[in-house]
This record gives sequence, structure tokens and C-alpha cells, in this order.
Amino acid sequence: MFIQTEVTPNPATLKFLPGRVVVEDGAVEFLTREDADARSPLAARLMEIPGVTGVFFGYDFVTVTKDGPDWQHLKPAILAGLMEHFMSDRPVMAPAGGAAPAGDGEEFYEEGDAGIVDTIKELLESRVRPAVAQDGGDITFRGFREGTVYLNMRGSCAGCPSSTATLKHGIQNLLRHFVPEVEQVEAV
Repeated sequence: MFIQTEVTPNPATLKFLPGRVVVEDGAVEFLTREDADARSPLAARLMEIPGVTGVFFGYDFVTVTKDGPDWQHLKPAILAGLMEHFMSDRPVMAPAGGAAPAGDGEEFYEEGDAGIVDTIKELLESRVRPAVAQDGGDITFRGFREGTVYLNMRGSCAGCPSSTATLKHGIQNLLRHFVPEVEQVEAV
């Protein structure tokens, strides 16, 4: 088994491509060891590695976030954990664990804004999410209120130094172009 790695715009994250599907639907993020232990044997294994602070599963990739040592020391342990897990054919998610993102909470918007929200979600799904997935992250809709779109940033997008530029110059401009009611975009 050969697992490719890719750098991301966030120097604290690295993207791993195992050459197979990781999660079928959606994306899943693990920010605590307890959450990983409860929902995913693979995430639990990766969170055991000293210095790993987050694990994010996309359709065909795993993004790992670190806080400690450089990648030169962490990467071999992460690759070994990924390879061992995938070679054993164990499930990525625990049987009761779904792909529902942790901590996303309920969406919020006024009932009269449902059409605007549908357009925003379609733009995010078709134009934004595929682009940020290439960088090992995900951006999901959280809410719309008084001209402001609230987005949840996960994986390599969370804490990325260029995330503000992505939000303000990329996503905000795109949404304002197609949805005149959008005035600004904020991360939650």
C-alpha cells in the first residue's frame, strides 16, 4: 500500500491520500481523543500519536493537525498508523458512528431567507467545498442573518493562516457576486 502526502496551506496540517475511500458521505472531524475513541478506531489510533491534535476525514483523504514536533518526526508514525489500519480492513468509523460532523450545531436563518440560503448552499457545495477539499479541509454552512453568512471551517481550513483571505477574498466575493443579499462572510 502506498499513501501519498500533500502539504496544505496550513503549516500545522498535512493531507494523507490512502488511495481508497475514507468516508462515503460528508466529512468527519475529531478534535479530542474522547471523540475519536467513541467514533473511529482510525482517528483514535492517530490521536494516540504525541503531537497530533486533530484528525479530519474527507471522501478519499485524511488530514492530520499537529501542535508539537515537526512533520519529519510525526509523518512516519502517522503513515504507519494509516497503513496498519487500512491493511487490516477494519472500519474507519465505529458501527454506531456516523459521518455527522461534531460540534456543527443547528443551522440558523429566517424562514423568509430560505431561497437565499438554498442558493448559498448550492454555491458552497458546487464551487467552494471541492476546492477546499483539495487542500485537506471543508467549509459548511452554519447560518445566515442580516446579510452575514456564517460558515464552519474544518480540517486544514481551521486555524489556517490563509483562511481569512479565503473567506474574505474568495468565498465572500463569490457569494456577493451571485447573491446580492450577502454582505459579508464570517467563520464560527
